[in-house]
Amino acid sequence: MNSQTVLRKPLVTEKTTHGIETLNTYVFEVHQDANKILVRKAVEELFEVKVVKVNIRNRKGKFKRMGRSFGYGKDSKEAIVTLRRGDKIDIY
Repeated sequence: MNSQTVLRKPLVTEKTTHGIETLNTYVFEVHQDANKILVRKAVEELFEVKVVKVNIRNRKGKFKRMGRSFGYGKDSKEAIVTLRRGDKIDIY
């Protein structure tokens, strides 16, 4: 797995924007098979920054119903990446 396929997209919400401004943390949606080591290497290689810490969380798909039929949304995996003080990633 290369760096391009590990990171799928950055997640930008009000909560993640607050984390960027105050804690220097960025949130990315990552490949389902990615681990902390792969995420760290991918971020350092693609954005040329120093990663201090990586946390990963798995999100289950939401239950969805349309009339009598029902199903689930897709599962996803997110990585919360903390950067060294002074480093920044331009994701906007």
